Amino acid sequence: EAHRDQDCAADCHSGRMCCPFSLEGIQHGLVDENQKVRTICALALSGLAEAAAPFGIESFDSVLKPLWKGVRSHRGKVLAAFLKAIGFIIPLMDAMYANYYTREVMVILIREFATPDEEMKKIVLKVVKQCVQTDGVEGSYIRDEILPPFFKHFWVRRMALDRRNYRQLVETTVVISSKVGCLDVIQKIVDDLKDESEAYRRMVTETIGLVIEKMGVSELDADLEERLVDGMLFAFQEQTSDDSNVMLNGIGTVTKALGDRAKPYLPQICGTIKWRLNNKSAKVRQQAADLISQIAQVLQQCEEEQLMSHLGMVLYEYLGEEYPEVLGSILCAMKSIVNVIGMDKMTPPIKDLLPRLTPILRNRHEKVQENSIDLVGRIADRGAEYVPAREWMRICFELLEMLKAHKKGIRRATVNTFGYIAKAIGPSDVLATLLNNLKVQERQNRVCTTVAIAIVAESCAPFTVLPAVMNEYRVPELNVQNGVLKSLSFMFEYVGEMGRDYIYSVVPLLEDALMDRDLVHRQTAASAVSHLALGVPGMGCEDAFLHLLNYVWPNIFETSPHVINAMMTAIDGCRVAVGPGVILYYTLQGLFHPARKVRETYWKIYNNLYIASQDALVAYYPSFKKESKNMVARSELDLMI
Repeated sequence: EAHRDQDCAADCHSGRMCCPFSLEGIQHGLVDENQKVRTICALALSGLAEAAAPFGIESFDSVLKPLWKGVRSHRGKVLAAFLKAIGFIIPLMDAMYANYYTREVMVILIREFATPDEEMKKIVLKVVKQCVQTDGVEGSYIRDEILPPFFKHFWVRRMALDRRNYRQLVETTVVISSKVGCLDVIQKIVDDLKDESEAYRRMVTETIGLVIEKMGVSELDADLEERLVDGMLFAFQEQTSDDSNVMLNGIGTVTKALGDRAKPYLPQICGTIKWRLNNKSAKVRQQAADLISQIAQVLQQCEEEQLMSHLGMVLYEYLGEEYPEVLGSILCAMKSIVNVIGMDKMTPPIKDLLPRLTPILRNRHEKVQENSIDLVGRIADRGAEYVPAREWMRICFELLEMLKAHKKGIRRATVNTFGYIAKAIGPSDVLATLLNNLKVQERQNRVCTTVAIAIVAESCAPFTVLPAVMNEYRVPELNVQNGVLKSLSFMFEYVGEMGRDYIYSVVPLLEDALMDRDLVHRQTAASAVSHLALGVPGMGCEDAFLHLLNYVWPNIFETSPHVINAMMTAIDGCRVAVGPGVILYYTLQGLFHPARKVRETYWKIYNNLYIASQDALVAYYPSFKKESKNMVARSELDLMI
């Protein structure tokens, strides 16, 4: 039946304009003597209404009457199909009509709340959600008429056992809370946080978490707030299954939403965390550390510096954790504590913490790598002065291994950390380490190293880096030279206008690279030219770019897609730097060449030029003599000139 329903929706999705014609063909099926025909017809209508949303209510006028009659007279699967159709039609109505029809259909829905049929329950929940979401339905009506039977029949343990019912019930309850406020909903289910069934406790926790995330806690009084935190802590401590983080997210959401109001409960929450950090189950320890990450901001908000310092000390003691998943969470918690307490007040002191992190950087587990590099990066950024330079150099060597990580986030955090360290201890030592790394075989490692060199140049100004980088180009090794060119490309991309002071220094190097026999050399050099040109337009460096353009231009007939892309980008960059007129005169010579391949390339460049600088080209078009029929001279422009 579910497949049939999907097919109907798919057929209907072909266009909202088809609705009137479709309805004429199927509306008589609602009163057919065959039960299956009536069912499939109602399902088709629900699919049509879903596809037409939020328009097209006028098309459904003719089917409202038979649907209404059917809802009152049918039972079982047919009723389920009719209810489903009405559930999708009501949201299409104007507010006034939606309110009226919701009140009418709610009588049948409330009757069906008590049905033992699981499929019917899902449909009833879906229809209740759709009706409640509609604009015309008032909160007072929902509070008085729907809430009491809804909680009586649906908020029972059995609903938590079926995954689809669980989902639908949580979604419907969250929608109801957005209409009636969170107080009415939370009051009804808060005591169920201490229920015997764990599956039911999980459903209650997830619902309360979502409701509070959406609505906040401003409606809750002190008594309800106390019951809520107590229940959440009970549910968090009593969980035994490890399949999801529902309890963790629930207590985290509630604590964050309470903000300053959470101050009285923080000692109890932190006591629970410390107790669970010592648990023999790895999953329990991991969740305890994850909870610290979630509530660290609240600890700062409530000015609980002593608690934060104590938690920092406790986490420091657990850095010897053997399970990588748990160690990753402990590092993440440590990072959140460092963020909120600051480098100067951190316990243990940063000078003791960092040497403990150095060996952890060798751990190859992704989660450990990501969190450890984030923590080291944060310390390098804000508290580098607390650690001796020798320790930072030791970390630099460890970081090189991280450039091999599969996850891009880890590699990005690593290259940023190189920048922070270079800022702290000066670029020369860090640069020597990075330049040495250009000799490795692995491409990904080399590319990340070039990005790191560029970031060091950006952090410490290019003049501290350029001499060493350009000197390295003299090494007669392909990988090293390519790495140097890539570093220059990234560096000029990052520094922008600052590149103006270094153009004449790098021109001879780029000249050499653009004449090299190796394709990749020329490609990378072209990329560097484009970034350099785009950073300094209108700064009086046109002579250098004209010179470089003469080296780029012979490469326009290359066949390798990567090379030709780089060359076109370089020509585009030069267009910005020297003006479109110069490039136009380079192209005119080949636009009407006898060879098709030559013409195609030149027209490609001309088309790019025309798209980017059409108006600026007018002044540069060649002058033609006046003919008898056509006037092509631009006398106004001549006057201007």
